[in-house]
Amino acid sequence: MREICLDTETTGLDPANGDRVVEVACVELVNLLPTGRELHFYCNPERDMPEEAQAVHGLSSEFLSDKPLFADQADAFVAFMSGARLIAHNADFDVRFLQAELKRSGRARLGCEVIDTLQLARRKFPGSPASLDALCRRFAIDLSERTKHGALIDTRLLAKVYLELMGGQQPDLGLAAESGGNRFDAAGTSRRTVRPARPHAALASELAAHNTLIAGLKDALWLKA
Repeated sequence: MREICLDTETTGLDPANGDRVVEVACVELVNLLPTGRELHFYCNPERDMPEEAQAVHGLSSEFLSDKPLFADQADAFVAFMSGARLIAHNADFDVRFLQAELKRSGRARLGCEVIDTLQLARRKFPGSPASLDALCRRFAIDLSERTKHGALIDTRLLAKVYLELMGGQQPDLGLAAESGGNRFDAAGTSRRTVRPARPHAALASELAAHNTLIAGLKDALWLKA
């Protein structure tokens, strides 16, 4: 089972209003284990960067001005996504933007299955905060590197959160995988408290309670042995 955890950064909230993708990050999982393969790129949005958007992700028009267009990187993105299930937090947002960029660049729409970790978290923890930050705190995942909403760091955090939502993983598996100089930081991997095994022998108080119960039973089988 191949899955791609994905996050985007944009110039705003709605591609129908002319907002564009400015950063894409993907992290590959196979059978719920990170492989170390990542895809990450910035895009020149061919428009200005609103102050409110820059305050969220820190990407300025000047920084993006010399970056390739999304269309120039679309083939690499489509190839990386091929045959995979897409995992995203508040997935509708990312998918709407990606479909708009693919259409603008003359590529086919994404046709993959999509899993929304926001919806997974709301079903698993009804009534509790379900933002990526809140889930990282719930699972004791290190947030110290997340000073702004960068797509790459958010996608790496998302991969860890998704694995926890799917039942957790052993601390030494996968998240230190390395490929092409990209490395997961295993410091944020959730550590579960290991509890000592329950003693097999009954406690004296438990034996006393059991004997009291038996003594009050009529024709108890235990007393006929």
